[in-house]
Amino acid sequence: MNQKLPYYMVYPMPLAFDDERIERMDFEYMKSLYPDIPKRILPYIEEECDRMEYENSMVYDEYPDKLQLRLMCGRACQNIEKSEKGIYEEDMGKLRDLVEVMLYQELYKRRCDNRRRHRRIY
Repeated sequence: MNQKLPYYMVYPMPLAFDDERIERMDFEYMKSLYPDIPKRILPYIEEECDRMEYENSMVYDEYPDKLQLRLMCGRACQNIEKSEKGIYEEDMGKLRDLVEVMLYQELYKRRCDNRRRHRRIY
């Protein structure tokens, strides 16, 4: 017969909430394209970010403290120095800059994910 459908069934939005999954897959693909050295130091950076990822952490402050970010970078560099002797002996200054940039990028991604999770819908 000519039965009316509810509004939500007439205009379904099957992929409306799929954006996060697509972004995550794209980000993981881009990380897989990193050259050898960044690919080898990425786990140390992710480990340091995991260690600092907790409720009310300073990394989620509106303006994170630059000294604390530098200390995070220093801890990641120390872990790299202990585990990856070949990488760290090449050029310490450039490697530290690379670690710092990669750390800031990882923190940016995690801050965006955190904001997205805690977004309130009224």
